[in-house]
Amino acid sequence: MKKLALAAALFLAASPSLAISRYNPMSMTCQSARAAIHNQGAVIFRWTSPRGLPIYDRYVRNSRYCDANEYAEWKNIPTRDDRSCPVLNCQSIDNLDGMFFIPNHSL
Repeated sequence: MKKLALAAALFLAASPSLAISRYNPMSMTCQSARAAIHNQGAVIFRWTSPRGLPIYDRYVRNSRYCDANEYAEWKNIPTRDDRSCPVLNCQSIDNLDGMFFIPNHSL
């Protein structure tokens, strides 16, 4: 029983979802939001839309932080000082519509 509990604890501690930092970009400047992504490689930003709905997603430094079938593409998020702060978000390769190369963006 103790081995099972120890194995479960190690599994949960190694889970990537527990290791990623979460921020509210509306309380950060654009520069500090981009710095958080650059320093940590990947973060989750969560904020409330003008309609009152929660919005959240994972933002990355470059495509190396995406899954094998994804690439990093520019997306704008709202921050305290900028309504359209450019950051990178993982998108499916299927969205490329037959392009011959995968963009290699980096923050």
